[in-house]
Amino acid sequence: MSSELLREILQRSGEHLLLVALAVALALAIALPLGVLIQERPRLARLVLGTASVVQTIPSLAIFGLLLSVPLLGGIGPTPAVVALTLYALLPLLRGLVSGLSLVPPGINEAGRALGLNRRQVLLHLQFPLTIPSLMAALRVATVISVGVATIAAAIGAGGLGVFIFRGIATVNNTLLLAGALPSAAIALAADAALGALEKRLSYQSPKRLRQWRWPMGWPIGLRMDWQGRWAAAFLVVLLVAIPLAWRWGGPKANTATTVVIGAKGYTEQLILGELLAQEIEAKTPLRVKREFSLGSTFLVHEALRRGRIDGYVEYTGTAWTAILNQPPLPPQPQQQRAEQRAEQRAKVWQNARQLYSERYGLRLFPSLGFENTFAILIRRADGQRLGLRKISDAVAPARQWTAAFGYEFLNRVDGFSGLAQRYGLRFAKPPSAMDLGLTYRALADGRVDLIAGDSTNGLIAVLQLQQLEDDLGYFPPYDAVPVFQEASLRRHPELITIIERLTGRLSAATMQKLNAAVDQQRQTPEHVVRRWRQEMGLAAAGLP
Repeated sequence: MSSELLREILQRSGEHLLLVALAVALALAIALPLGVLIQERPRLARLVLGTASVVQTIPSLAIFGLLLSVPLLGGIGPTPAVVALTLYALLPLLRGLVSGLSLVPPGINEAGRALGLNRRQVLLHLQFPLTIPSLMAALRVATVISVGVATIAAAIGAGGLGVFIFRGIATVNNTLLLAGALPSAAIALAADAALGALEKRLSYQSPKRLRQWRWPMGWPIGLRMDWQGRWAAAFLVVLLVAIPLAWRWGGPKANTATTVVIGAKGYTEQLILGELLAQEIEAKTPLRVKREFSLGSTFLVHEALRRGRIDGYVEYTGTAWTAILNQPPLPPQPQQQRAEQRAEQRAKVWQNARQLYSERYGLRLFPSLGFENTFAILIRRADGQRLGLRKISDAVAPARQWTAAFGYEFLNRVDGFSGLAQRYGLRFAKPPSAMDLGLTYRALADGRVDLIAGDSTNGLIAVLQLQQLEDDLGYFPPYDAVPVFQEASLRRHPELITIIERLTGRLSAATMQKLNAAVDQQRQTPEHVVRRWRQEMGLAAAGLP
């Protein structure tokens, strides 16, 4: 395991712990008073527990997605993730507390009142200590659930170990999958063991026999812990209080005078391009770069840029034109005219997109890095040779007997499948399957599907012996890779303009495909691949390995 990967595992594990700690702390703070309130109110209890049960049945990814649209939560990032995890942790905590209180023998309550204790004192001195086993068991369940569900938070840019899992799925990399799954499992087991030890050490004894603990107002509690139990309690306090405070006040702050935040979508090429921007800024300026990679889809990373969560990332002009700016697809071009008009078309799309980005969003589109990564309609090379297929039009007839698979974004974008099918009259034996983009390449190579829409610079095309069909009707617009930054960030750090412009035209499509293959096939990290390429191009600062 490389040192870069190990450092990132530690970083992502810390983020994962913070998400879980804050969510469980909030859920516990809500469940304790709410559970006491509904315990003697059956109708209210049914309503509250029923609502919590409904929340629990909603798929976690759907909850994360729904919370993105809540303005008060600030869009993508850790805030909606913590809210979602809190909602998931509420049901077991509420059920554990209500069940524990309902099992307290009625005679104990009557004896307490006979001794002159009021309702609050009966709850604190008698009922609550007896619910500890049930509550602690519920807390263990809620914590383990939160650790598992928190991996999905990476889909909305909240970080955590799920970043490795999504990246591993996108690149079909088992090492990255294990880098996310194993630490997550270890955190769940460690938290469950610590809470289990705390549960065993907590005991309720007679106030006459044991030194009593007191609340700040002086109310004694018949709850005793030996020294081992106190260490476990200290761990719980750190988990539920200190770590969330560190998240709020001690964590890195974005958009400060000395920090630049670079974002990227969740697949190999974007990780490489994001790392390229980050390393260039680190090498040429004293600024610290925070990497917010694997932010998910185009719309998530664009929203992060608009809201100031990141300062810049690399987009593609065709994606900017159709998916973000909602402009109509370009009119079809006859095949014989495409070579003559392509350069003019690329320049026009970039200029118009640059103007609209500035007017609508206050963002600056920089010139191309030098390559175009268009959607590539791919088939197996053996099928192309056997059937004599070169163009998408050639595949229309055999496609009626084929199955297809596309990424989620391609199925829903303006410049995606629906427009492609309409332009070419493309039909399949059954509706296309939706799956992660990284998995579609393997599905095609393994014969599970017959046609996919990939990326023209993906290193797997040559390795898996796939063939790209020519877009002979000119459906897809130009997809030049262009850095896009916030104008406000460039005003704060004007030195970034020169650094980004120096990257103009540095990368060819062939070079980008080789860099992608180095990550996807040779299992090199994006950091290492970019560092080596920068050295070859004379961009690396002195002293870099």
